[in-house]
Amino acid sequence: MSVTQNAPASIYRTKEDLGVWEHRGKVAVVGIGHSPTFRRWDERLETSVGYLTIQAIQKALEDAGVKPEEVDGVVSSPKGMGEGWAPRPIPEDFANTYKPTDGDPNDGLDGASADWIVNNVPGLDNVSFTMHGPACISNALVVAAQAVGDGLAKTCLVVRGTGNIGGRYGQYGAAAADQASGASQWTNPWGWQLIPQIAFGFDQYCRKYGSNHDKMAPFILNQRRNGSMFPEGFYYQNRPEDLQITTEDYVSARWICKPMNLYDCDLPIQTAWAYLITTADRAKDMKQKPVYILNHCSQRGVVRSLVETLEETEAFTDSIAKKVYQGSGLTASELDICNPYDGFTLFTQYYLEGLKWHGVKRGEAHDFWAGDIRVEGPHPFSSSGGNNGNGRTRTWNQTDTMQQLQGRAGLRQVTIRAETGLAGAFTPGVSDWMVYGISPD
Repeated sequence: MSVTQNAPASIYRTKEDLGVWEHRGKVAVVGIGHSPTFRRWDERLETSVGYLTIQAIQKALEDAGVKPEEVDGVVSSPKGMGEGWAPRPIPEDFANTYKPTDGDPNDGLDGASADWIVNNVPGLDNVSFTMHGPACISNALVVAAQAVGDGLAKTCLVVRGTGNIGGRYGQYGAAAADQASGASQWTNPWGWQLIPQIAFGFDQYCRKYGSNHDKMAPFILNQRRNGSMFPEGFYYQNRPEDLQITTEDYVSARWICKPMNLYDCDLPIQTAWAYLITTADRAKDMKQKPVYILNHCSQRGVVRSLVETLEETEAFTDSIAKKVYQGSGLTASELDICNPYDGFTLFTQYYLEGLKWHGVKRGEAHDFWAGDIRVEGPHPFSSSGGNNGNGRTRTWNQTDTMQQLQGRAGLRQVTIRAETGLAGAFTPGVSDWMVYGISPD
């Protein structure tokens, strides 16, 4: 098994009123790397998560102008979001190319642990610090930012690969069990898991604020439009025609769990990506313009029952906003790039309203969608296109925010001020957030 451990609870800034982050502006992102994207793994070495992970790391290092031997830390989000490959036989070319992780035959196939990375990426000979930020790249970025700030590493890779193996997606763990135990016995047999919860919450939102599902259309179409300008994305590389949906396509799409339809969901894909984080002092000598980390924070909400209420969801996102602004020292009017998570689009409005970005208050998001939210316009919300416009990774918002602040977003480059930015994922109740700036001050 992997010897690297998950980050301890002390790494995460989950509480309100902690003040400005002690390492504000002392840590920076200096490298970005994305591998090619694929819909599913076709069992070739060249499309395995391990191979793609090495590609992404090499691109991030090249982007920063850093040699592998200069890296002394690796933080990985070690598992992807799909099934594992084992107990099926490991493909011979994969087994002959890479060093396996003891006790974990899936390592490198459904994700890549920090141990697998150190053992298989050429030149990573001086790594003395490894840690895992599980489940999401935002978690791993939080861990790496704190670790570099605390002096545990000076030049740290932050990595995740997501595998999508053929067959029914998500049929593992509790979803594949013959029995449901504990609290899950009251939910899993009836399918009450994440998707129904999100759909239920959206229905409650529409009832409270007098809205409806059709009003989501401008946001969805804009996400797809932004994806059409994101060269690293899956749709851009593989299925650009899927980005050209119309309002009629959206409102008439089949229900997945009413009021959530097909276009409210993201598409699982096979890919990997990496970032390089270092100290602010070292960042000055790197190839790219540094993106300074002004804050990180996390939300670990607790619901009162098996059903998360709209009141709780809105309270969770209010808490996220409070921690974002307190820890960074920014106000809502000083946050330029706003890239919250959209993996299921029906909860994105909670983040927008909680953050009060561009003055949007509770119940106003759907009217805001109907305005000018294009990247060329005055309110370029979610300029990345998110998972909806690029495929399921939970990373497009992070990459776009960094690129916007560096002026490297290409056709997506916003025309408003781009000096600060926010990105994070996953749900309102459980998520991790990064705040960036072009200046350490």
